[in-house]
Amino acid sequence: MSANTAPTVTRRERWAWYWYDFGNSAYAAVVLLAVYSAYFKNHVVGGTEGTKLWGYSVGAAMLIVAIISPFLGTLADFSGTKKRLLFGFTAMATIFTAALFFVQAGDVFLGMLFFILAETGYRSAQVFYNSLLPEIASADELGKVSGTGWAIGSAGGILCLLIILPLIMMIPGTFMVRLSLVITAVFYAVFSLPLFLWLKERAAPRPLPHGATILSLGWERLRTTVGKARQFREFIKFIIAFLIYNDGVIMALNFAAIIGAVLFGMTQQQLIVFVVLVQATNVIGAYAFGHWADRFGSKITLIAAILTMLAAVSAMALAQTTTVFYIIGAVAGFGMAGVQSLSRTMVGQLSPTGQSAEFYGFFAVAGRTSSFIGPTVYGWVAVEVAAWHRAQGMESLLAEQMGQRVAILTIGAFLLLGLGLLLSVKTRKIKTTREHALPASPPTSG
Repeated sequence: MSANTAPTVTRRERWAWYWYDFGNSAYAAVVLLAVYSAYFKNHVVGGTEGTKLWGYSVGAAMLIVAIISPFLGTLADFSGTKKRLLFGFTAMATIFTAALFFVQAGDVFLGMLFFILAETGYRSAQVFYNSLLPEIASADELGKVSGTGWAIGSAGGILCLLIILPLIMMIPGTFMVRLSLVITAVFYAVFSLPLFLWLKERAAPRPLPHGATILSLGWERLRTTVGKARQFREFIKFIIAFLIYNDGVIMALNFAAIIGAVLFGMTQQQLIVFVVLVQATNVIGAYAFGHWADRFGSKITLIAAILTMLAAVSAMALAQTTTVFYIIGAVAGFGMAGVQSLSRTMVGQLSPTGQSAEFYGFFAVAGRTSSFIGPTVYGWVAVEVAAWHRAQGMESLLAEQMGQRVAILTIGAFLLLGLGLLLSVKTRKIKTTREHALPASPPTSG
């Protein structure tokens, strides 16, 4: 199948891919953004220590995925089991998301363990979900299909939040907050089913070479993939830029609720409304940036999305009122959708035919490695700056708020550095990389 030939795919199969995004975005909206991050920080742990341990928990999950994703990606391409592996990690994510219901005040180890397992499942599943994109869209459609999927996914996050918001408002205390995590797990599981039922597995399985094992094959394929990727200079430059600016995006995602709670004393209900607003502009951003990418090119549109995020983060460090924080969140949500959807679009455009899971595995290594560094840096800076100000005699809450404001600046630093490197990627070279890709090993798609 050539780079520009539309794959044989039905409308129902493409919608099955969209529906999965609709379901798994509920996890991101509830667990990472609106509910569990703030609940863990304020109720399970408390104080600045909660911020630090949340950063460490996110970092640990990202590190695990960084280690295993390239092996899983190469195995999926070789064995033709993308859907099976996607199912396994989806099950892992939903089971441990539901298990977060049992985490209460003081259950720090349990709260970290169940979250790390849920996050590992969620992030690992994305390797296989993303690798299906080139199988359901031609090269000319990648931007539009990816953006549409992101928009539909963001709508799923909004719907799940709107389901749990009135329940949390009507029933005080932490019980409904914890039950919302079970509701999220069910939502995620139900809307992932169409993909497993309707989408055809196009990758053709092949027997393992004589004497090879899954681990040895995965390692060898990883070495081969890295070796191939090194021959695509512009691809490598893009991946390095992504590794850095993606830090900023993940940090903003994982600490948004904590920032709102610490700086403005936002309640759980206010945080949910905030995330609904962010998700709504995320829908608009995903749709808009997807179409702009097809019209103006992925690189220039991605630059615009990063600049939007950078402006929002800069304003966030100076924000003094909840209203301003809501406005900043809306702008950040719009830009964030473009950054994330266009990044995966560019990987799909650069991946050699028949090796999408391999290169998405490489993409995941970069993304998860950067995600390990970013949250850890944010948590450490927030705690150390707060501790320094307390040592100078500042009141505890003000010191914690100062720590958050300084930590916010680290988000902007990662975005700015990544943007600078992205500017050096030559668009013309990106196009020729796809056109003159190295010959793929025997095609895995039918």
